[in-house]
Amino acid sequence: MEQVTIYSDGGADPNPGIGGWAAILRTGTHEKVLTGNDPHTTNNRMELQAAIAALEALSRSCHVDFYTDSQYLRQGISRWIEGWAKRHWRSETGRPIANVDLWKRLWNLSQKHKIKWHWVRGHSGNRYNERVDELARQARLEITPEVSLDREVPRLYVRASVSGNPGPGGWGVVLEEGGETRQWSGSEAETTNNRMELRAAIEALRVLPEGTPVQLFTSSDYVYQGATSWISGWRRRNWVKQSGQPVANADLWRELDGLARERTLQWVNAKGKGEDMPLGLVEAARLAADAREVS
Repeated sequence: MEQVTIYSDGGADPNPGIGGWAAILRTGTHEKVLTGNDPHTTNNRMELQAAIAALEALSRSCHVDFYTDSQYLRQGISRWIEGWAKRHWRSETGRPIANVDLWKRLWNLSQKHKIKWHWVRGHSGNRYNERVDELARQARLEITPEVSLDREVPRLYVRASVSGNPGPGGWGVVLEEGGETRQWSGSEAETTNNRMELRAAIEALRVLPEGTPVQLFTSSDYVYQGATSWISGWRRRNWVKQSGQPVANADLWRELDGLARERTLQWVNAKGKGEDMPLGLVEAARLAADAREVS
């Protein structure tokens, strides 16, 4: 049987939202790249779709080393799926399995090959994992509408820096308004990266009066997705997740929610901009790192 190595990745931004997926298939000196997207999807569905497309591209049975940074995909296909199938695609508690349509397709495809499923830590320097991550992002951006930004509206750029997570941390804020730039920063002796990202956004919104229109730039998926997708549900459930667990950092999320609702706020996700990262975010990152060092 032919030996094939596959790397795959997928994601949505926000989650749920616009998604993209990618897979790289390698055998000998040959390489095949697959990508796709979906305007209404989730991170998990894109991870599954990437794996399905990769296996569908194999024309005959193969020995496959399959690499993914999704524990949802790896654990599901290598540990949980046989039990789901035996229970007619229900969990041990009797609840229907999420994304069952894709799990069934993947299960059928996986039976045609001898597959070793490997987990690789995301963004850890693995060459092919980094490539599929970037390819999936590009596929998502192909169908992502351009964000319309009014240059006359004040812009806030927020970044955080933490050593140790938890450990000493700093936050930085840059405000661009009316052709002028102002800066703020602060620190905490013992904190986490997520708390510092939230603190940066909170302190940023405090510098502008209530009712002020503002664009807030962040490179934190945690803050962006929380503020644009999750927070309304948390608020309705009194800061409890659908699972019944308390929302992490609820004290800061409540504070941010109150400030955001008092302003005409447009969130801008600047993650993955690379060389196109706004200079305001670059400067906010420097401020955060400097503040952390003196905390």
